[in-house]
Formats: sequence, C-alpha cells, structure tokens
Amino acid sequence: MSLYVIDDHPLMREAVVMLLRRLRPGANVVELDRLGGVDAAVKQHGPPDLICLDLKLPDTTGTSGVHQLKQLFPDTPLAVLSASPAADAEEQCVEAGADIYIEKSSGASEIGNALRALMNVDNGFEELAPTDNKLSKRQKQLIVMLDRGLSNREIAEELGISEHTVKVHLWRLFRRLGVKSRTQTIHYARTHGMLAS
Repeated sequence: MSLYVIDDHPLMREAVVMLLRRLRPGANVVELDRLGGVDAAVKQHGPPDLICLDLKLPDTTGTSGVHQLKQLFPDTPLAVLSASPAADAEEQCVEAGADIYIEKSSGASEIGNALRALMNVDNGFEELAPTDNKLSKRQKQLIVMLDRGLSNREIAEELGISEHTVKVHLWRLFRRLGVKSRTQTIHYARTHGMLAS
C-alpha cells in the first residue's frame, strides 16, 4: 500500500506522514513537495492507494492539482489538506474530484479520523449490485437525513460526529450507490424503494 503526501511545507508534510504511519503501520508513505514529482514516484513506488494533497503548491493554481491527480488516478481516494477555510475552497475541490477537504487548522485527531475513515472504504463492494440490504445502518440513516434536506453540519450535530466524518460517510454512500450527488442519492433511494414515497 502506497500513501502519497504532497505538501511543500516540510513541517505539515512530516505531521501528515506521521499520522498515516500511525494509521497504517506497514504502508509505504511517499513524500513529495510538488505535483511534478508524481510520475517519477509512481515509477518507483507504484500508484497511490491514498493521496493527501496540499491545495497550494509551487506548480499548481486553484484546483489544478486535484484535476490533474483525478485524471491520473480516478479511483484513488484524494484528501485535500489546506490552510484556506473550507468556506473558501471546499466546494471547488469536491467538484474537481476531491473526496474530502480538511482544514490544516483541524487538530491531529480530527485529521487522523477523517483520513482513517477515507482509508476504511469497504473493499470489493463495487462488484455488488447496490441493493438496500448491502447498506450499513449508518448509510440508511444518511439517506433519510438527506431526504429531510439536512446540511452536513446538521447531520454531524444529529449523529454526534464531525463534519469531516459526515463527508466521508457521504462519499462512501455515493460510491456504493454509483451516484455523484445528494440529489442523485435521493432519486436512487426513491426509485429503489429505500424511502417511503
């Protein structure tokens, strides 16, 4: 398992590397300080199983790094770690293909929890035809909450979990159902009898 950390700030990069080594003791953690080193790193270490990307790198502008990595590795979980407040850039990053947006100001335990949730995606579920009984209890709860029109913050408060964790749960739910948005999730759930109409 290769986990890529791409951040030009040495201290931040080392902190994320330490977190990942704690979460996945046997994993090969690859450190890069810019996007330009990815091709050489893949030749040396193999493709990434998880990417932690700093949004502002010397060789990226805006969400160009997210776009570039998603073109190369469309199925690899990608976490954006940024000093910018979520309100400024989260939506653009998620639209560009990032799976989760984590503010660098979050504490180590919150960043760790978000990355752990992202790495614990069920393996092998993509071959399963998505049906109601393949969803976890939490995923069924989420569908009902989405149908009620709750925001991520409201879902987090109701379930007593962080917003980061809500985002990861939603990401996993979207992947399991083969959808890309809340609206598609609700439509899928309605047409497959998962919600009382």
